[in-house]
Formats: sequence, C-alpha cells, structure tokens
Amino acid sequence: MAGETNPVNSVIRTPQSRLMLFGGRGHPDLAQAVADELGTELTPMSAYDFANGEIFVRFHESVRGCDAYVIQSHCDNINTTIMEQLIMVDALKRASAERITVVTPFYGYARQDKKHRGREPITARLMADLFKTAGADRLMAVDLHTSQIQGFFDGPVDHLFALPILSEYIASRVDRERITVVSPDAGRVRVAERWTDVLNAPLAIIHKRRDPDIANEVKVFEVVGDVQDRVCVLVDDMIDTGGTITKAADTLFDQGAAEVIVLATHGVLSDPATERIKNSRISEVVVTDTLPIPSERRSDKLVILSIAPLIARAINEVFTDGSVTSLFGSAHG
Repeated sequence: MAGETNPVNSVIRTPQSRLMLFGGRGHPDLAQAVADELGTELTPMSAYDFANGEIFVRFHESVRGCDAYVIQSHCDNINTTIMEQLIMVDALKRASAERITVVTPFYGYARQDKKHRGREPITARLMADLFKTAGADRLMAVDLHTSQIQGFFDGPVDHLFALPILSEYIASRVDRERITVVSPDAGRVRVAERWTDVLNAPLAIIHKRRDPDIANEVKVFEVVGDVQDRVCVLVDDMIDTGGTITKAADTLFDQGAAEVIVLATHGVLSDPATERIKNSRISEVVVTDTLPIPSERRSDKLVILSIAPLIARAINEVFTDGSVTSLFGSAHG
C-alpha cells in the first residue's frame, strides 16, 4: 500500500549493531585505545604467520552488512603490516561487509609520492591501488606526507591532522609571544603556515639540500626569518633518523635561538634517531602514538601524545554521516 515502508529496506545504522572495528598486529595498543574511545570492542580474530612468512587471518564473528574499520599502522615490519591489512580487507570483502574503511594512522611509502628522477616508482600511488583492489571503499590517514596522496585513492579519503593535539600541548608549555614556527624545508611551508595561523606566531624557514646519492643525508644551509632569542617550534610530519631535526636545531641555535622544541606527528625513530636526540640541544621532541615506540627508543626528551581520540571522533563522524572536516576548522587545508 502507498505510504508503507518495507522493513527490509529501512535498516537504521546504529553504533551498537553495525559498526565493527578490526585491529591488526602492527599497533594493538592504539587499536584498543580507539575502541575504548568509541565505547566498543575490537572484533576477535585469529592472525598468525606460516613458517615461510605468509600471513593467515580469520574473523571469529559474522561481518555481513557491517560498516568495517580496519586499523593498522605501517610500522617497523612495514611490508608485513601492510600485507596483513590488505589480507584483512580481502577477508572482510569476501565475507560481505557493507563498507570497508582502511584506517592507516601512518601510511607506508608516503614519501615516494612523485618521481624525482627517471626509472623511480610512485609507491604512494601503488599503496592506494593495492587497498582499492583488495576491496577498500574508503581510506583514513593521519598527516600524509603530502596532500596530493589523497588523489591517488579512487574513493573518499579522510585526511586527519594532529595539529590540534600538538598545538594545544605547545600552547600550554610555552608563552605564545615567544614562539616562532619553523619549517624544516621549503616543501613543508604550507604545513607550517597552518601552525602560524593556530598559534598566531611568525614563520621561519630552513633552506636545506639533500644529497641525492645518500639516503637520509641532509645538508642544512641557512635560516630565512628572525629566530634571535625566540622559542623555535620546529614542525614536521615525521621524524625518521633524526638527521633533519638535529641539524636544523644546530642551525637555529647558531642564529641565536633561545630554545628549540620539535613537534611531529609520526615518531618513526629509526636508528640512530634516539641517540641523536639525546645528544642534541633540543629541549623536547613531541610526537603522537600513530606508531608504537618501544622503551629503548624513548628518552626524557620525548613526549608522546595519544592520537586515539582524534581517530575515534573521525570514525564516528564517518559512521554517522557527519563531517570529518569540522574536526579541524582552519587547520584543514
């Protein structure tokens, strides 16, 4: 009859019945923290490696018709954690999940987002293609190395920013009147400008050049901007071996900086980053827990802030058809 509603076609999504979280083995503490923030549980699963390194995954509950969120940071064993997440997505697709969102707090291979020279790959695009082929409908990541990576995935991409979390910390730690935001190179100026808007602080830029024949080798040249007697807040998306930030800090102190504090979203901290930071004049290095940081990589100078509340809010906005952009205001750009 006219006006009647077919109950089969009027299923209402509710967090209790339809949202399901799945955590890989890369960073289980973060996956659990996100689940706690959302007031739900991680879906039980079995995951183990065969003797030759192949990965097996099986979920213990029905996922048919669910809105699935697969959380996995691409950490130390980066190729293994990526493959495990791909396998999880494939398993969900084959088990008839309604929508699959890949949540990568740290998106692997993001630094290779364009060809610098001939015969080089663009692996950031390859990553996006792999997730799409596996069955992902949506991608969620925190502070991609470059914003253009959003265009590599054929579907919605939620690009989250740790800036609100990090800026709140630094604003409580330092008098804003003394702060100068510093970009570690010209390529990060757009990101640093967001920081200047939030902190209402001036900007300085470090001009540097990488040695094209030596990986992770950076040569720092000069500072563009006034840092004399200022608290320099050096901002970047990640800290890998620590070479960039420690050389940048030396340059800032040479130019008369009173203090240098480093803020970065992703603490990769490959060797010898921990020793470099310990032996530097940097006061603090503040990162989030998008990646697990074992005790041997920690020091008195390292501060780790939780990213789980941000990811949980973003998942909730996506699940309830809200606005992820509204979480960031002017920081989103």
